[in-house]
Amino acid sequence: MLDRLKLAPVVPVFYHENTAYAQAILSACYAGGLRFFEFTNRGQGAFEVFARLTEFAQAHCPELTLGIGTIYSAETAERFIEAGARFVVQPVCTAEVGQICKKHAIPWIPGAFTPQEIWNAWQAGASLVKLFPGNLLSPEYIRALRGPMPEIPFMVTGGVEPEYTSVKSWLDAGAVAVGIGSQLFKGEYSSNFEALVQRIAALHKEIVQT
Repeated sequence: MLDRLKLAPVVPVFYHENTAYAQAILSACYAGGLRFFEFTNRGQGAFEVFARLTEFAQAHCPELTLGIGTIYSAETAERFIEAGARFVVQPVCTAEVGQICKKHAIPWIPGAFTPQEIWNAWQAGASLVKLFPGNLLSPEYIRALRGPMPEIPFMVTGGVEPEYTSVKSWLDAGAVAVGIGSQLFKGEYSSNFEALVQRIAALHKEIVQT
């Protein structure tokens, strides 16, 4: 997963209760060159939408790795993995969730903020540690961590702008990937899917060429 993330390091973080709209957003991200997509468990209908999204991705986006985010319990993780989640992301670190991911041999990406939380997540078996919320941190924070924790791969989520300079600053500091949520889809891009494809494709091209 880490090798593939380096080739497509922008991970959309998205939720919508409408299945057709979620499929359209996923298609736009895929057409723009992104190969990872985190659907978040943030609504009552999240599971049903995710299950349909999994079927859609398998049929139309064969190279996509679709994961689930905002998971807190082992039971919820198990349910989404059975529905097709290929990685699990948390805003916190719950060891029981990590154990479920290990059982199914899929990546576990728990959230952490302080050095102690990061170390605890890594020792618990994290595949990648999500630094969250990123808007309260800076690329310098990752540079500071690289010295004592050079082996821990990081993904930054929260506060990352969908612009080349913002994404590149985190990657240059040592992050493997960045998660971008509502900033990627708001405004004119919320319903103009072709414009969204072009925006993502331009961002992806700039990143992979540098």
